[in-house]
Amino acid sequence: MTSPLIDAPTTPGAAVLVLEDGRTFTGRAYGATGTTLGEVVFNTGMTGYQETLTDPSYYQQIVVMTAPHIGNTGVNDEDPESVRIWVAGFVVRDAARTPSNWRSQRALDEELATQNIVSISGIDTRALTRHLRERGTMRAGIFSGDALTHDGFPRRITSMVEQVRQAPTMKGANLAHLVSTQQAYTVEPAGQFAGHTPLATVVAVDLGIKSMTSQRLSERGIKVHVIPANSTIADIESYNPDGVFFSNGPGDPEASTHEVDLLREVLDRKIPYFGICFGNQILGRALGFGTYKLPYGHRGINQPVKDLITGKVEITSQNHGFAVDAPIGEETIAPHANGRYGKVVVSHIGLNDNVVEGLECRDIPAFSVQYHPEAAAGPHDAAYLFDRFVTLLTSGATTATGLSRAERVATKES
Repeated sequence: MTSPLIDAPTTPGAAVLVLEDGRTFTGRAYGATGTTLGEVVFNTGMTGYQETLTDPSYYQQIVVMTAPHIGNTGVNDEDPESVRIWVAGFVVRDAARTPSNWRSQRALDEELATQNIVSISGIDTRALTRHLRERGTMRAGIFSGDALTHDGFPRRITSMVEQVRQAPTMKGANLAHLVSTQQAYTVEPAGQFAGHTPLATVVAVDLGIKSMTSQRLSERGIKVHVIPANSTIADIESYNPDGVFFSNGPGDPEASTHEVDLLREVLDRKIPYFGICFGNQILGRALGFGTYKLPYGHRGINQPVKDLITGKVEITSQNHGFAVDAPIGEETIAPHANGRYGKVVVSHIGLNDNVVEGLECRDIPAFSVQYHPEAAAGPHDAAYLFDRFVTLLTSGATTATGLSRAERVATKES
């Protein structure tokens, strides 16, 4: 239900979502009560809410789930993608009253309350999503409990709107170092490679890494050293890596100058590089391209992407609000430092809006994609990218394409 409220709702257990443009949605308190502020975004995934909640890329964002029923499968200790819930707030329509799944260990609302995540249920998430698609993502706040009153009287909605408008925007936000690990750690080869000599060693710079990403590399025989976002090139070189990986993460890539400078030092040394999501945007900026904020971003596990070389379409998992501004359909010289990094091509595009979804360098061993090939949660269409990275690490190739361009073209023609 939406209404032009003057005062906060007074019904016991009530909550209100307030957007910076003044629109309000009244519902019920869910999880913790109080006040939370952040950029409100919507996620179109029908499953995987636990992985979404624990994805560090959602730091300082209030996440709206477009699927109507949330919490059905409860929460367990196996599916989190990090050590905590990172979202600023959570918005659902029909919250499950009782979880029903053999893996469930506790209810979602209990977990949200335990981790002090202020959330709201019982609102028209379809109307909210349509509003955000038309107006774009914006700042918002969830208010419940004591946050709905002031000096014993219902609080004015206008004061809540003003509080929301004072919150920082995502544009210009430098956040990766706030979600990164503070201490380096190592993930050994796993699965069939457990106990064997690693096929290669990779240094993963944690900009908000998900645990499944390291697992996808380790199960391919890679030893992964995960290091903090504020690391230096000396820190990277101390591991004598065969390759470097930059992870997903939150914030505006334009504000992440340290990460861009660090990647340029990696590229200067021609260490093979693979980046995903935020790591794709950092590569774009390192090569000299710009980045820009999308109207409402891509967040979900059903995003169609086309490989421009093979023509293959894959359904991908995504979570990003910024994109790389690079020319599509032509090979170009990377703008930075008078073409120091040689030729680059946009390798993948999003089919919904033609957004750049991948970059491939032709003269140095570096490539990246805007989506999440680790698929936690999501489809496994893009898992081949980890194989391509492993091929790049173990073949001695000097360009970004683990599977040679000629072979990829031949695959397309066949």
